[in-house]
Amino acid sequence: MPHSSDPLALYVHWPFCVSKCPYCDFNSHVRASIDEAAYADALIADLRHEAARLPGRRLGSIFFGGGTPSLMAPATVARVIAEAGRHWDFAGDVEITLEANPSSVEAARFADLAAAGVNRVSLGLQALDDSALAFLGRAHNVAESLAALDTAQRHFGRVSVDLIYARPDQSEAAWAAELDRALAFGTEHISLYQLTIEPGTRFAALADKGQLPALDADTAAHLFETTRATTAAAGVPAYEISNHARPGAESRHNLTYWRYGNYAGIGPGAHGRRGGLATLRRKKPENWLDAVHRNGHGMESETALADEERAAEALLMGLRLDEGVDLGRIAALTGVARLVDDEAVARLSRHGLLARDGHRLRVTEAGMLVLDRILSDVVAV
Repeated sequence: MPHSSDPLALYVHWPFCVSKCPYCDFNSHVRASIDEAAYADALIADLRHEAARLPGRRLGSIFFGGGTPSLMAPATVARVIAEAGRHWDFAGDVEITLEANPSSVEAARFADLAAAGVNRVSLGLQALDDSALAFLGRAHNVAESLAALDTAQRHFGRVSVDLIYARPDQSEAAWAAELDRALAFGTEHISLYQLTIEPGTRFAALADKGQLPALDADTAAHLFETTRATTAAAGVPAYEISNHARPGAESRHNLTYWRYGNYAGIGPGAHGRRGGLATLRRKKPENWLDAVHRNGHGMESETALADEERAAEALLMGLRLDEGVDLGRIAALTGVARLVDDEAVARLSRHGLLARDGHRLRVTEAGMLVLDRILSDVVAV
């Protein structure tokens, strides 16, 4: 869908974790031991397979996600970055992000990760309260978080932190104090996610047994409004429903997703978008590794997306952004003329939930509270 001259993004999935968090539905796995050299070789092979199908592109970002990529040896990270540079030209301001947990073991690798080429770290603090961290199944405490953050800010030019809020029984006052403390760290970017109970997680099993009460919906809504107002006042306004940044410090990699750009995905379970193709790697690490050994890549499927599917994806991703979407651009690139239900757009605009200016359609501040409902009403493809 995007023009071939647009920067390409590369996603690298490292699926291994020390333990599985009870809220996590990501493709993450706990193993007593792994052969990192074998997985590193397989990542290189998987990357070469994608690069051969995306020649001549300029790489705007690399994102090491997981799982827990801060458990990777810095030498493995360096190999992947160097291999990417052999196949694609790097943009002058290429963004190379690695997700990290704030344990002392992982923080000790930050200097070497920076030397390997990582210039942005996303630090999963998740909470600034030890009891909340225990509830979330995190292996670190607040003291370790603060030490790791200090180390990260010394070694990386760009730092983001993640927090989870709307936890059971969390009061507005408690969250306001926690958020103020997080904003005082001075990071350029902060991701703030409301706790959601995802199917198949340990939290879902507890909720099914009535052992995990959900936060009252009205309280959760107030927390969301407080979050957006507080971050805006601190100079790190929301640019996506859960992501906040100083102007110019938005995650370029994630913007590629939300603006429906091309991205190559390598590693177990990684998704990608290559023109009109959706790519998917094998999910289980051992199956992916076997596939790479057999075929030279870990691909499970390459699916040609219908124009209507591409248009719907572009809308569903783009309307998460405060900037919204350019309906004319999506129509021109997909050939789909009727993208939205004009009657629903008019009705929701009258209620102050949507704003339309020519081809530009965006969800308002009030609308972000009910984004899922808006998307189901508005998207016509």
